[in-house]
Amino acid sequence: MNFEGYETEGFFDELFDNQGLARDSARLLVNAIERLPPGDLLKRQEASELAMHSMGITFNVYGSGEGTERAIPFDIVPRIIDGAEWDVVETGLKQRIKAVNRFIDDIYHERKIIADGVVPEWLFTSSKGYLPQCQDLNPPKGVWAHVTGTDLVRDENGTFFVLEDNLRVPSGVSYVLLNRTLMKRNFPEVFHKSQVRRVVDYPDQFMKMLHRVAPEGVSRPNVAVLTPGVYNSAYFEHAFLARQMGALLVEGRDLVYDGKHICARTVEGLQRIDVIYRRVDDDFLDPEVFRSDSSLGCPGMMKAFRDGTLTLANAPGTGVADDKVVYAFVPDMIRYYLGEEPLLPNVPTHLCCEPEALEYTLDNLEKLVVKPASESGGYGMLIGPRSTEAERNEFAKSLRADPRNYISQPTLALSRAPVVVDNHFEGRHLDLRPYILHSGDDSYVLPGGLTRVALKKGSLVVNSSQGGGTKDTWVVDHAAKPEVASC
Repeated sequence: MNFEGYETEGFFDELFDNQGLARDSARLLVNAIERLPPGDLLKRQEASELAMHSMGITFNVYGSGEGTERAIPFDIVPRIIDGAEWDVVETGLKQRIKAVNRFIDDIYHERKIIADGVVPEWLFTSSKGYLPQCQDLNPPKGVWAHVTGTDLVRDENGTFFVLEDNLRVPSGVSYVLLNRTLMKRNFPEVFHKSQVRRVVDYPDQFMKMLHRVAPEGVSRPNVAVLTPGVYNSAYFEHAFLARQMGALLVEGRDLVYDGKHICARTVEGLQRIDVIYRRVDDDFLDPEVFRSDSSLGCPGMMKAFRDGTLTLANAPGTGVADDKVVYAFVPDMIRYYLGEEPLLPNVPTHLCCEPEALEYTLDNLEKLVVKPASESGGYGMLIGPRSTEAERNEFAKSLRADPRNYISQPTLALSRAPVVVDNHFEGRHLDLRPYILHSGDDSYVLPGGLTRVALKKGSLVVNSSQGGGTKDTWVVDHAAKPEVASC
């Protein structure tokens, strides 16, 4: 199986240049694939899929007629990014999360950025992610977003753009770690020679970060991962991370507030919990403060957090910066709080709450991508070039009814990479979700992160809930010597 006939025209390809030649960073891999015996790559693909299924690497899809639990699709050809190029992206991500944390802390305290006229007050007061209950909270070291999954895309020139920030409960990092395990088995020699940057130490980096943001005076914190339970779409990841980090995996019913601390019920009695990595949405954390009908959290949790005996990661209230309308102002935040120019540009964004932008969006629905401000998973959006006139007409009604809830962006020619289709390769669009750990003093960026790929031909929607799959992402520090390797 080789790359003969593989099309690279019209889009930036992650492995090949526009002449059909393998990029320096990908040449070792491309040559290795083309030297495999006939049918060998397909056997490796099938074996990898079987391994993922046997390991229970699944996710739940709500409202699917095909059953709720699926094995996540995996493609055996990794995405490759040159290390020098990645260094710039990493620096830009650290810059971004530092400014966003400053913004969240400012919004829940003095609101200087509003007083100085950099962002309008309605920006956060109208956001579904803004929680008045979190006003004047003081998380340790002023860190609100400890874990961020920032989605990146590349255009036809190969330029990285920030598509959106995910600051509440970003998922998917378990697939990064497990994809890497599979790829090291399939291409161990190429992996070694390419000097692929490590991702295996992510759980250790995560635990170190959580220790650094523990309540003041706690030198050896007890850490727990709070999950909604086995029926949550990302339960596999919750259990996997808890096991890899050496943390307790708990549900709300396992926790109790003793008047000062949150404690977990264990076979040895109550155990004080100092740090909770929560995978439960804000509204369900504490029925005394948020939704009174919630059983997913624990009464007293917010009191312990406000009193400084508990750290919640991410802190409740971070969703104010998860809003896609707020996202449009992040470059301004970077300039305001850091006095720097953004290293990673946003995708050009129209705020439909502004009359001119709304009119432009309505007049150009067939060309634009329109997204709701607070949804995730690819739900509730319109991809203009892939839509019908009837769909656009119906969507226009929602836009006019609630313009604050929508942004529009140009339809980018997203980069592509080869995927295995039957017995040949075809290009499919993809994005990238790096994970950033932030403890106030420093940030750690997982090299590469999760590459999500739209397995449907021509599709621009990469979410697993919408039929997308994943690839391993190699950040390589070795470029092969020039030699013939083409498609």
